[in-house]
Formats: sequence, C-alpha cells, structure tokens
Amino acid sequence: MEGGEGGDRTPRVAVAAFILKGSSVLLGKRLSEIGKDTFALPGGRLEFGESFEECASREVKEETGLDIQKIEVMTVVNSVQPDAQRPSHFVTVIVRAVLSDPGQIPVNVEPDKCSGWAWHEWDSLPDPLFKPLEVLVSSGFNPFSCSP
Repeated sequence: MEGGEGGDRTPRVAVAAFILKGSSVLLGKRLSEIGKDTFALPGGRLEFGESFEECASREVKEETGLDIQKIEVMTVVNSVQPDAQRPSHFVTVIVRAVLSDPGQIPVNVEPDKCSGWAWHEWDSLPDPLFKPLEVLVSSGFNPFSCSP
C-alpha cells in the first residue's frame, strides 16, 4: 500500500485482510518505503470496479499465494500521514477471512515488498505495527470478537 506518486495528495482506497487461523492472524514485515520494517496485514489498493471482497481475495493471493473465503467487511481506517517523507492518505477497508483450505502455507510471493509472512497470536502481536493496523489495535478492535 504505497502513497500517492509525486506531489499527488489524492486519498487512496485500500483493503487489508485479517486472515484468521485459530487465535492467530497473518502478518508480513513491510519492505516498502511507507511503513518500512513494520508488520502489516496482506492487502493493497482497490482497483476500478472491484468489490472489497474481490480486492481482498486478489491481494491476498498476489502477496501470499493463499486462497481465502468467508470474507466479511469489518471496519474502516482513515490514515492520514501529511508529514511523512512521502505524504499519504489511505482509507483502508478492513475485512476478515479464513483460509479456503486450512492446510495452505503462506508464500512470500513479493519479496521486494515483504520480508515474509508468519502467523502471530492476537494477544502477542509483533512490534512495530504498520500505522493503520496500530491505530486499529490500539482502539480495542479485535477481529475475533467483533461483528461486522
């Protein structure tokens, strides 16, 4: 999930997916300029004409090789970072999903953007979290207990 190109300050829409497995969520360590070395959910920009669920499914597949199902829109995070090196404004639709086949193993399909994917227990998330995820977690959001 990158910011606007050049001086473009147009807000972008992204979708990020909590993929649930037992009491764990899937997180990857970002290598991109925005949020470098923070842990984030799989996700990315919404493409023209795409539903939130289609975007989540596509992005998860592109980044992790995983197929997901039971995709539910949970909440939205409005993340504005005007003072960052590359100012950005993302409206991120947060979904939750489960693996289509619980035996699937995540693969780092985009090693230039992520150093790898791993399952993390919800009660012991790694640090630091990607800013939109940090805001969500610090607000008390819990993908295991909330209803869409």
